[in-house]
Amino acid sequence: MFKSRKLAVILIAFMGVHNLQAQNIEGQIDALIKRMTLPEKVAMLHANSSFTSGGVQRLGIPEIVMSDGPHGVRPEHGRDWVRDEGLEDAGTYLPTGIGLAATWNRSLGHEYGKVLGSEANYRGKDIILGPGVNIIRSPLNGRNFEYLSEDPYLTAQMAIGYIKGVQSEGVSACVKHYAANNEEADRGSVDVRMSERALREIYLPAFEAAVKDANVNAVMGAYNKFRGQHTTHHKYLINDILKGEWGFKGLLMSDWGSVHDTKEALENGTDLEMGTDLMLMYSSVSQTEAGNEKTNASIYDQFFLADSALRLVKSGAISESVV
Repeated sequence: MFKSRKLAVILIAFMGVHNLQAQNIEGQIDALIKRMTLPEKVAMLHANSSFTSGGVQRLGIPEIVMSDGPHGVRPEHGRDWVRDEGLEDAGTYLPTGIGLAATWNRSLGHEYGKVLGSEANYRGKDIILGPGVNIIRSPLNGRNFEYLSEDPYLTAQMAIGYIKGVQSEGVSACVKHYAANNEEADRGSVDVRMSERALREIYLPAFEAAVKDANVNAVMGAYNKFRGQHTTHHKYLINDILKGEWGFKGLLMSDWGSVHDTKEALENGTDLEMGTDLMLMYSSVSQTEAGNEKTNASIYDQFFLADSALRLVKSGAISESVV
């Protein structure tokens, strides 16, 4: 059993897709964690650029590099959001999720994932941010094209092949957005409420299949609330269902700016906080400080799972073993 669970799952998300022997991973991770200082541990719990999370250079732990999906590897850019125009290679524009699911072809889903995974691997990515498995419910949802269908069974079956295909190429898939994220309007504040039966029969089957049948390495939280609490650090959804009932051992990461409370995130299963649109995310960050030219590294210390997490551990409000 790992003494520092969050760090362990972050390291597994990276190490597990680089073909290390499974029997050696736990020992390697425990040895690394024992050598890390508390600030180094906390630095791995949050982003340090637009699409990377912190590493520990002193110990040879690299950053974890991510990219959108779910329909192809995102065009390259610098550590912020300025596109790198110097690249001459190209990526495949894959069909949309709804187009893939319309084939009802599981093996095609696997081949789709292999293309995406191989190109992500070539680009040096550790995690590809897909597939999106939210159920298509509202015709006004501007991201319906991204998801697989309105049917929970079809969505689950197509997601399994997609995930296995991606991960067969040495890249972690990240199934999203967990959970009940079915509209874009007011997505950061809308409070979704439904019966337990609807939750289990319609909105969760694809996520459950991703965990149990596809062994997905990462899950991304959502922006919305569910029954009054933000989903990215929702005890019932994450600790009780995802990590409890389903036995998920991988990485639960936030969407970009979807964490709202340090203590809840630490205690309720959030392993990694991502995001860089700090003017929109946190009112404490000034427009000057988060200007368009370059994001100062110190801004990332203002994330919920950054300096505030460090203070909670130092004060004794949160055990270091939670980190």
